[in-house]
Amino acid sequence: MTILLMLIPISLVLLGIAVAALVWAVKGGQFDDLDTPALDILEDDDRPAPQPADRKGPPPAP
Repeated sequence: MTILLMLIPISLVLLGIAVAALVWAVKGGQFDDLDTPALDILEDDDRPAPQPADRKGPPPAP
């Protein structure tokens, strides 16, 4: 019975953390657009990959 005195507050704290994380994610826009990222993989993109920017200075040592 004494374990309930410890488990109930711990569960309430964990519930509060979960709710705060959900509110933070919703306010941060994590759930604004759920369809477009899944459709991006279907797009046929024939453009070549971008080339890295020119570096100034000596080349890296092997």
